[in-house]
Amino acid sequence: MKIAILESLGVSQAKLEAEMQDLRAQGHTFACYERTLDADTLKGECADADAVILANMPFPADVIRACPKLKYIDVAFTGVDHVGLEAARERDIPVSNASGYSTRAVAELAVGMMLSLMRNLPAQEAAARSGGTKAGIGARELAGKTVGIVGTGKIGLHTAGILRAFGCRVIGTSARCTSGERDGIEHMPLDALLAQSDIVVLHCPLNAATRGLIGEKELRSMKESALLINVARGPVVDTKALACALREGWIAGAGIDVYDREPPLDASELLLEAPHTLLTPHTAFATEESMEMRLHIVFDNLRAYLAGKPVNLV
Repeated sequence: MKIAILESLGVSQAKLEAEMQDLRAQGHTFACYERTLDADTLKGECADADAVILANMPFPADVIRACPKLKYIDVAFTGVDHVGLEAARERDIPVSNASGYSTRAVAELAVGMMLSLMRNLPAQEAAARSGGTKAGIGARELAGKTVGIVGTGKIGLHTAGILRAFGCRVIGTSARCTSGERDGIEHMPLDALLAQSDIVVLHCPLNAATRGLIGEKELRSMKESALLINVARGPVVDTKALACALREGWIAGAGIDVYDREPPLDASELLLEAPHTLLTPHTAFATEESMEMRLHIVFDNLRAYLAGKPVNLV
């Protein structure tokens, strides 16, 4: 089989070559390409590929339909909303993901954002660099705060564990559970969670039910002192409503790692001018440790498919 790797997997060439070695010995070939958003370029790269490996770059339905030999899609990412799954279903092309590789990484960034915003670290650093003091810069502690987790899957549960160590009360909601206790977390409907939380962190997938989940109504129902952390997917939040909420003080601040479009951010991005906002360029998943784990998962997915026993199917 010919396997096309359509973008960097975030590891050294030596580590990538080590994963390819046994598959090459079996007669499989690899072609590696630079990330592209051009559909025609993708169609050319994948025209004779039997399998493709990609991370979070768009791989739309029209590209899949233009690849007559394609038999397998191996996604080095947890979410697959950037893949044209409808076209894969039409052709019975199995799609695997790398769920679990970034559980720790995403949870740690989410909590790091909370700490940075609660202690006002950007302002503190600016003061220190400009010869100032802490005067006039407020700070709060995580201990004793209620944190609402929207999406209590593996990442949400890991975040909850870290927060408990800080002395937080953790509540949650998910598509599978909106009431009662599950996995040690008190679950409740979204509106109740928003009203009670000092910090709301989004860990849910992007789908028809979660697109625009957090809009004007939901932001207005949060405490004025509350923070919103989005390390899920950009379109889960109505960006225009969030920018307005931050400007007008409906909430106290936000930590945002994901956007309606992948970074680099356009100059017109509304959140660039929003006050009390910590922005990172979709980096929650990306650590040295997570990239190496992801590499192993993706190639194990490929080996399982070649053995006729595909795993991690979505």
